[in-house]
Amino acid sequence: MVFSSVIFLVYFLPAFLLLYFITPARFKNYTLLASSILFYAWGAPRFIFIILATTTIDFYFIQLLYKAITEKKRKLFLVLSLCLNVGMLFYFKYCNFFIDNVNHVFGVKQITWIKIVLPIGISFYTFESITYMVDVYRRVHKPLNNFLQYQLYIILFPKLIAGPIIRYHEISDQIIDRSANDTVDNKLTGFYRFTLGLAKKVLIANVMAVKADEVFTMPLTSLTTSAAWAGMLAYTFQIYFDFSGYSDMAIGLGKMIGFKFPENFNNPYTSKSITEFWRRWHMTLGNWMKNYLYIPLGGNKVKNKTRLYFNLWLVFLASGFWHGAAWTFIIWGMYHGLFLVLERVFLGKMLEKIGKLPATLFTFIVVAIGWVLFRADTMMHALVFIKRLFTFNFGISLLNMDNEFKFIFLLAVVFSFFTSFKLGEKIQERIYFSYYNILGNLTFTLIACCLFTICLASITSSGFNPFIYFRF
Repeated sequence: MVFSSVIFLVYFLPAFLLLYFITPARFKNYTLLASSILFYAWGAPRFIFIILATTTIDFYFIQLLYKAITEKKRKLFLVLSLCLNVGMLFYFKYCNFFIDNVNHVFGVKQITWIKIVLPIGISFYTFESITYMVDVYRRVHKPLNNFLQYQLYIILFPKLIAGPIIRYHEISDQIIDRSANDTVDNKLTGFYRFTLGLAKKVLIANVMAVKADEVFTMPLTSLTTSAAWAGMLAYTFQIYFDFSGYSDMAIGLGKMIGFKFPENFNNPYTSKSITEFWRRWHMTLGNWMKNYLYIPLGGNKVKNKTRLYFNLWLVFLASGFWHGAAWTFIIWGMYHGLFLVLERVFLGKMLEKIGKLPATLFTFIVVAIGWVLFRADTMMHALVFIKRLFTFNFGISLLNMDNEFKFIFLLAVVFSFFTSFKLGEKIQERIYFSYYNILGNLTFTLIACCLFTICLASITSSGFNPFIYFRF
């Protein structure tokens, strides 16, 4: 079940909110946990028992870790818990990849292996499990004594499928008591935020997805330069409005039930460098990589610059591998890692000197080309596609650029670069992070209801409603 589906919008969400709001405060967590289990089981009934079992084992392992007297025993339980979570992730997400590559290297099918179905959202909840256990080991916080509260932290449905990736200490107090955030203003602004995210996903990302799919499934012999650029840019805007829209929906849902989730996107396409881009794109993943990979490797304190650059590159290789078990994702991570290293060496100073607009345009093109690697089915497909971008072959294209695509594409450009100007920043701040008087609430409620209705009509009439990060 995804947030932009009819079953969620028409049935699950209204029923959940009604039940949650009428439930007495001391029982709200039980309602939320039961709803989260139902939400996950609806889309992955075979895997709900896996996530329930792993969270149960994790809870007791971490209790033992915290109570262990010697450092040796603490490390033992940490390793056992890490092996459980990383092992599950490896089995479901990467086994097929490694078996296929071993068979390819040997040239014949040496090893047979069943095709394993990937549990929904496994990468996200595995990372949250790891943050919890590592932070307990580091004594950042104490472990929960209440098992159901721990399960709620992991399985909480607004952020379960696609994040944000939340460290336990960021919402620990809210799991126990959300009364401070349980206000009418938060419910209303949460609804506005949810609806804006839904509109980004349904009205922009879905339209871009149609064109991106058309181009990326086109025979490479028919791919002209103009078609390649159109497909690349369509996917560039699709993945941004798809994922940031879903994050907006998650944050909005959280606000409606008293949670304050961390922001996950901050206008990444306005970045003037790849370094800045990764401070603005999927920020909770970037923070995870920094705190649990980069800093343990030495972080910026490493004196040997070669080692520093290698660590930086290695972290982004891991980021690429986290996104998917395919060489295209790995090369995509290495590609971004390379540009981050180059910016540390010389490129960063060059981008500062050439000015804001050229630096933003350069960064955007680098990111967009990287998305070709992310979207392509194979490395050969990606390389030929990228080559077509610069062959300047503007012959007859099989691509149909209808008026709907052109209009939505223009909207995508405007909204992606809206905050490049001070006025845009002020408007965004006002819409996303402010509370309103009675007239303002009435106005935004009317707008949100209209957007919600339009999105629902679009979903029911189209039937085309992909979600990129659903498979991660």
